Amino acid sequence: MKKTVFVGVLALAGMSASVAAAGLLDEVKTRGKLNCGVATGVPGFAAPDANGEWQGFDVAVCRAVAAAVLDDPTAVEFVPTTGKTRFTALASGEIDMLARNTTWTFSRDVDLKFDFVGVNYYDGQGFLVRKDLGVSSAKELDGATICIQTGTTTELNLADFFRINNMSYEPVPIETNAEGQQQYLAGACDSYTTDASGLAATRATFEDAANHVILPEIISKEPLGPLVRHGDNEWADVVRWTLNALIAAEELGVTSANVAELASAPGNNPEINRLLGTEGTLGEMLGLPADWAVKALSVAGNYGEIFEKNIGETTPIGLARGLNAQWTSGGLLYAPPFR
Repeated sequence: MKKTVFVGVLALAGMSASVAAAGLLDEVKTRGKLNCGVATGVPGFAAPDANGEWQGFDVAVCRAVAAAVLDDPTAVEFVPTTGKTRFTALASGEIDMLARNTTWTFSRDVDLKFDFVGVNYYDGQGFLVRKDLGVSSAKELDGATICIQTGTTTELNLADFFRINNMSYEPVPIETNAEGQQQYLAGACDSYTTDASGLAATRATFEDAANHVILPEIISKEPLGPLVRHGDNEWADVVRWTLNALIAAEELGVTSANVAELASAPGNNPEINRLLGTEGTLGEMLGLPADWAVKALSVAGNYGEIFEKNIGETTPIGLARGLNAQWTSGGLLYAPPFR
């Protein structure tokens, strides 16, 4: 589920300006469908359910944008992308946005000509091992074989960590999370490394999940979030502020259960009123109806609701909020003011 700087994206980057120049917001409205790039299948984040319907934490962001723009959370074409294909798909215009556990880095923002619109999950790279390997720290992995997606920041972080700690390792190259899981379970590597959230999602699918542990070391900062192409600020604003609406709503106490009531009977909190379009002209500024955020929040609720339903502690993924708690609860999460 990681982050390849794909050779060839630079050649496509010039295309992004021409694609964006048409005005993607109008294009999506005319098309009647949002093309959203997601992972090929990461439980809890983006994966088809038994009925073939895409579900997950990242999927919810796509559906919220579709609801805000098209008043239809089902009007989404989900495009599965790998670490190697995701940036090409975005740069070429095959997808309108990418919501695929992608780390915000300098080169991706600047050199590849993408705009990260925010962070929807603060993560870090970790290590998954079998309990019977008998290690309790990543610093005990000297000489280990490690499954790693090549050409990614995961690979670079791994090399840095082992170099700093004067250790050696043998990489076992993989292309996708599914392949990494398969190789790891087959015993082809002692450890599998990727974002800690991805490791939790992977472990949740194991029949013997209790026999596998995520080591305590987090060796990198991985701010994950949706991104769009450079050059179309109007579209970037729509995706950015839809994500911000989900985050702000949790802090403000706006939920899937009360959003309709709060929108129909405005209270005395001006921030909530502006968010829900009963006061001010924020929707007009975005080129959307006044109740765009109401539509987005009616799909799956606010950020906290989306987190708990898909990847929270009561799910098989079992992730605690941690850094992804609201700033009022000791986390890093908050949205800029709606004013």
